[in-house]
This record gives sequence, structure tokens and C-alpha cells, in this order.
Amino acid sequence: MSNAEATASPDHTGTGSGTAPAHNPEAARLRALLEPAVQANRLYLEDVAIIPGSHRVVHVVVDLPQEESGGVSLDVIADISKVLSDVLDNDPNDDGRPYDLEVSSPGVGRPLTEPRHWYRARGRMVKVNVIQGDTITGRIQAVDDGGVTLVPEVAVKKGMKPRQGEPVKLPFDRIRNGKVEIEFSHLPEDGLEPEHNGPSEEA
Repeated sequence: MSNAEATASPDHTGTGSGTAPAHNPEAARLRALLEPAVQANRLYLEDVAIIPGSHRVVHVVVDLPQEESGGVSLDVIADISKVLSDVLDNDPNDDGRPYDLEVSSPGVGRPLTEPRHWYRARGRMVKVNVIQGDTITGRIQAVDDGGVTLVPEVAVKKGMKPRQGEPVKLPFDRIRNGKVEIEFSHLPEDGLEPEHNGPSEEA
């Protein structure tokens, strides 16, 4: 049985890129092993990465389902860490080497590259890199299967608060990526979700 140490670290802002090859067979095997337990706890398995060495680190990133708002709480991180540690301890194909288990949530710094990322960011201020178009900064008003509707911020004179433009619908095939803009607070706007958009459990 391997020695597992679960680490609740919801401030992680990446998904393990750079720590393991994109098509690491062992990471793919562990993802298949862990995914049913993650789903059984009403979470989404975002990524599994392995940092190699004599004492491996298995890094698991979990998120809430796309229809839910907010972040993954510390209590949820701690609970799923225990569940996944048990699964790994009983892995029939484990080679017996010790490992540390780290479980985190994506964090607000995660690039928005998939439709589910945009669903999870509803109501937030984002900067969108548009294919063959200008970069747009605005608040996500709605997300559907076709794309994202933003209420853009329109620049005004220096020192004045930006004003809101008319909603713009961006199809997913026109979006290269996006990034959440950190806000400490914002007032609810008509048609937008009232949500604190500053540092939180997932920030």
C-alpha cells in the first residue's frame, strides 16, 4: 500500500501543465481510476498530473459541475482528498512506490478554453481573445451551446468609470481563449448574476 498525503490546496491556478506529458499513460490510467469517485461526489475531474520521481506527486484538479456557481470549498477539497486517497491505496495496478496526493480546484487564473469553463464563469468580468477581432473586456451575461454573451466595457475619458455597451454574442468558434479579471466587488447589474468576484476559496 502506498503512503498518501492529501493536501487541500484550492489556490492552485493551473492544471498540471508542464509537470507531466500531455498524454502520460499513467496519468490517463489514474484519471480513469479516479473519475468515478469524483463524479459520485458531484464534482468534475478537471485534470490528473503526475510529477515523477522516487516519491511521486499525484496532482488532481477538481471543479464543480458547470451548472453550479461559486468555488470548491475547503471542506469539499478535504473530503474528496480522503476519498481519492482510499482509491489510490487500493489501486490493483499500483507499483508500490510512495506518493503524495495533492487535490486542488482550478482557481480564477485558469484560462477559459472550454465551454464548461465559460459556464462556470457566468457573471464574471473577463477579457476575451477574439479570433480575427479585437480583444473584448466585459461581463458574461449568458452562456449557451452556441457561445457567450458579454456586456462589454466601453472605454471613456481617463479617470472615469467605463460604461457598459450593448450585449455582444461571441460564438465559441470565434473565441481563442479568455481570462477572468479579478474584482474585489461589483454591484449587481440587470440580467447579471450578483456574485462576489474577488478572492474566494477557488481564487
